[in-house]
Amino acid sequence: MTSKPILHYFNSRGRMESVRWLLAAAGVEFEEKYIKTLKDLKRLKNDGNLMFQQVPMVEIDGMKLVQTRAILNYIASKYNLYGKDMKERALIDMYTEGTYDLNDMIIRYPFLPPGEKNVSLAQITRKARKCYLPAFEGISGGSALKDHGQDYLVGNRLSRADVHVVELLYHMEELNDSIVGSFPRLQALRTRVSDLPTVKKFLQPGSQRKPFKDEKYVEELKSFFYETGQDRT
Repeated sequence: MTSKPILHYFNSRGRMESVRWLLAAAGVEFEEKYIKTLKDLKRLKNDGNLMFQQVPMVEIDGMKLVQTRAILNYIASKYNLYGKDMKERALIDMYTEGTYDLNDMIIRYPFLPPGEKNVSLAQITRKARKCYLPAFEGISGGSALKDHGQDYLVGNRLSRADVHVVELLYHMEELNDSIVGSFPRLQALRTRVSDLPTVKKFLQPGSQRKPFKDEKYVEELKSFFYETGQDRT
């Protein structure tokens, strides 16, 4: 019997949330071991489990994978969410890299000083509406939803690109619920992916999906990151 993947990270979204989304979409059950104290993190480091001395880290198939993109690449390949050939994979990579650009800004947003949050939100909104969402929708050219008239972004079947884009849409709407309103095909994609049984289960209350953290939790994480020197995202 194959053991479940084990995710080592904080009890928060951060850079592990996309891993949770992708495993959930693939219908893969996983366990989580939260880093709650400095001792927990030091143990992982001292045991030689962290190649670059930082998390996220995922135990899967006898390996201890680090670096978020490497982890996601492996999961997507293992569970057939990475296209049928090199051309489809290249398209999937382009969409995925676009989601990383915006997600990096969103991940950092809760940790910004109050005086910087309005500026950051305006920047996220502007980049989403003017650059990234039009590209996913197909307004700005390429092979996105508008151009090929299919149900999914690449190859007319679910890929990691769809999962990452839908995750991004949910996260953006938590910051500004009007951002996605002008993109009907993306709204339809979100509904389509959200209705998949594996994703629907993940979106239910009580799942391993992590909530948008409140100010108290953010302050606790800031203190931990300051103490450990770990990248707070």
